[in-house]
Amino acid sequence: MITLRGVAKQYGDQVVLEGLDLDLPDGAATAVMGPNGSGKTTLGRLLLGLEAPDAGEVAGLDGVRRAAVFQEDRLCEHLDAVANVRLVRPRGAAATPAETERRARGLDEASLHKPVRTLSGGQRRRVAIARALLADADLLVLDEPFTGLDATARARVIPDVVRRCAGRTVLLVTHEAAEAAAFGARVVTLPARPPER
Repeated sequence: MITLRGVAKQYGDQVVLEGLDLDLPDGAATAVMGPNGSGKTTLGRLLLGLEAPDAGEVAGLDGVRRAAVFQEDRLCEHLDAVANVRLVRPRGAAATPAETERRARGLDEASLHKPVRTLSGGQRRRVAIARALLADADLLVLDEPFTGLDATARARVIPDVVRRCAGRTVLLVTHEAAEAAAFGARVVTLPARPPER
């Protein structure tokens, strides 16, 4: 289990997290909700090791393999979709099952082999999701992962993502209660933070 005890984080004078206690049970999904600026993304960054808390402790991450879907796609713009997904495969691993991933993500054959900078926002999002799901990760941080997908794409992608996350520890950052429900996630709501002092 990953645990946070008394975790605090601020940027300059802006307090983002203060005295946060949270347990992330192994193999289960936890959805974090709350208004903008309440620290949802910062929490994900702490779990990924991209930030360190100013106070408190984050425990249970030793040896935990982590992957993420960030709010931004963070793709290698000059590579095609398949090459972006292969970046998370261990060296020497079997080739990415591109056809399977294409079907799951709804990309057509031509889109798989174009530089991702030429793809639509929704197509790029699907590539970012596929890359995270194919990583050999125990913990997945999904920060508003379905942003940019239309209703039809969401209806296709969300059940597949839920299925692929089964058995892994998931932190889902979302504003949508329906997304949390799809994951069967325990919902934690972070409070609004006061403005900068």
